Amino acid sequence: MKKVKLDKLGKIITGNTPSKKILEFYDSNDIPFIKPDDFKTIDEISSSKGNKNYISENARNNARIVPQNSVLVTCIGIIGKVMISESELSFNQQINAIVPNELILSKYLAYLLLYNKSKLDFISNAPVVPIINKTQFSEFEVTFHENIDVQEMIIQKLENLDNQILKRRHQSKLLSNLVKSRFNEMFILSDFSLKRLGELVDEVRYGTSLPATINGKYGYLRMNNITENGKLNIQNLKYIDIPEKDLEKYVVRKGDILFNRTNSIELVGKTCIYELDFDMVIAGYIIRIRTNNNILNPRYLSEFLNFPSTKKFLRNIAKGAVNQANINAKELQDISIPLPPLDLQNEFADFVAQVDKSQFACQIVIKLWRNSLKSSII
Repeated sequence: MKKVKLDKLGKIITGNTPSKKILEFYDSNDIPFIKPDDFKTIDEISSSKGNKNYISENARNNARIVPQNSVLVTCIGIIGKVMISESELSFNQQINAIVPNELILSKYLAYLLLYNKSKLDFISNAPVVPIINKTQFSEFEVTFHENIDVQEMIIQKLENLDNQILKRRHQSKLLSNLVKSRFNEMFILSDFSLKRLGELVDEVRYGTSLPATINGKYGYLRMNNITENGKLNIQNLKYIDIPEKDLEKYVVRKGDILFNRTNSIELVGKTCIYELDFDMVIAGYIIRIRTNNNILNPRYLSEFLNFPSTKKFLRNIAKGAVNQANINAKELQDISIPLPPLDLQNEFADFVAQVDKSQFACQIVIKLWRNSLKSSII
C-alpha cells in the first residue's frame, strides 16, 4: 500500500460550462455534458449513460472534455459523488475529473474515492455551500494498492457486494415509492382546502451562525445532514457549544421539521423530520419548523415538502445563484398546503412508521455490506 496525492494518479481537470449565449454550442447532441444531477446517490458509482444534457461539436474548444474511463467527482454542494465516463464527455464547474494514468485502474480509483468521501467532506471549506477547489482536490491523499492484479481482485469483490447492495436498495426504493403513492392517493388527488403554511405552524426559526467546535456539547446539524430523499443522516456529525440562554432558539427536538433554505438549486428545500430523543442544534442555513400539532401532523408536512411537485415549486421560487439558491422563512410560510382532517394525516403517519421499520431493516443489511466494502479498499 502506498499513500499519494491524487495528482500522482492522473491528470486533474475542473469542468466548465460553455457560454449559453452562443446558440451554436447547444444546437446538436454531440458530446454528453454532465452536471451533478446526473450522478446517483453518494454511496454508489454512477455511469454517464443516460445523461440529460449535451453540447455540440462547435463547443469542443470551449469545454473541458475527458476520455472514456475518466473518474468524475462532485466538488460543490454534495461532495464526493463519483462517476465513471462511459464515453468521451464534458462536465460543468461543480465537478473535478481525473484521467487515470498507468498506476491505477479507473474502477479501482472510483471505489477509492467513493470510500474516502468523509475525508473529502472534511476538507470542503465554504461556510454556505461546501466546495473543494482544484488545488485541494489535487493534493488530497489516498492510500492505494500499487499491484494492478490486486486492484483487479478488489474490483471483482466490490462489484459482487455492490450487486447485493443494489438489490436491497431497490427494495428500499420500492418502499419509498409506496409512501409517495399512498400520499398521492390520500391527499394530492383529493379536494382539500388550501391553507397558508404560516397559519398551521407555531414557529419558524433560523439556526445559528456560530462555528462548530471540536469538543462541543451538542450535535450540530448542517445542510449535508439532510438527505435528498428526506432523511436525517448524522454520519460525519460536527459539534457545537452554545450559550444556554440561546439554546431554545436553535435546539431541535423530536417532531421538529428541518428545512434546508440555502444550497445549490438542485438541493435547496431538502426537508426531514427530526425523530431522535436527544437535543441537537441547527446551523444557519436550516429553518426549524414547529407545527401546531392540533391541526398539522409533522410527518404529513415533511412528506408534502418532499413531494416531487412541491420540490419543483420550491426550486422555482428560490432566489440567487445556481450554487447558492435561497428560500427565506417568509417565502416558506407563504406556501399553500392542502389541509386534510387530522385523523387522516395521523393515519398516513402510522403507515409511514410501518414502512420506516422495513426500510431500517434494509439499511442495517446495507450498512454491514458497506463496511465490508470499505474494509476491502481502505
